[in-house]
Amino acid sequence: MMKMLTTSAAGVRLLRSPAAVRQLAQTRTILTASRASRAAPTTAPSAGILVPSRRQYATTQQGQETSKRRAVTPFNDDGHVPWTQLSATEKAGRAVQQSFNFGLVILGVVMTGGIAYFLFTDVLSPESKTAYFNRAVDRIRADPRIVALLSPGDPKKIAAHGEETNNKWRRARPLAATVEKDRRGVEHMKMHFHIEGPRGSGVVGLHLTKQPGHWEHEYQTFYVDIRGHHRIYLENKEAEVAAAKKGGNKEFKFLGVKWN
Repeated sequence: MMKMLTTSAAGVRLLRSPAAVRQLAQTRTILTASRASRAAPTTAPSAGILVPSRRQYATTQQGQETSKRRAVTPFNDDGHVPWTQLSATEKAGRAVQQSFNFGLVILGVVMTGGIAYFLFTDVLSPESKTAYFNRAVDRIRADPRIVALLSPGDPKKIAAHGEETNNKWRRARPLAATVEKDRRGVEHMKMHFHIEGPRGSGVVGLHLTKQPGHWEHEYQTFYVDIRGHHRIYLENKEAEVAAAKKGGNKEFKFLGVKWN
């Protein structure tokens, strides 16, 4: 009995030592943590299961989207799909589409240039047929001989138009005009149109020439034929030259000297 008490007393002293107290505290901590881990649900994956990362999931999703997109053709290609994601056939289709679009742009530029050239040469240029037509009409309205026969007292009532057609609109009637060059390179512009007034009607004829290297035309003939009257000339270069030769001084050369 005495021996057991002695052993118990020794054990009590051992438990009260600092080392024993620390060991007991550590043991309690381990037991508490073990109980907490048993009570909490197991969320950690086992060592044998592979968990896909977020980057791998994004790559898989992108691959699925690429495989699900519709094929790119020259008819439905809007340029949304990058060039690097196109197949060889799709790249060829996009190249064809872009070449076609480029061709349309070039065709539009050429047509625009042609229209601009036509408007300038036939309408806007001061040497165009339209410009000479307008000048001729102004000179006709300013000539008292023509005004007296077609519209006395009111030259503005004299109207001019192109060839006679069934169209009632005068502006829709085509203007008969030709431009051609002779063997010497001289450009000849010939034009005729119709004029009307309250008292009658007539036909106008013009013949203009432009020498090589010159920008302006020269009148050769400009006349108006009114039914029942003689031809009225507003320009007649041949007659002017003939009159100048007839009325001028006669000259002849002798020994390199001009004699009157």
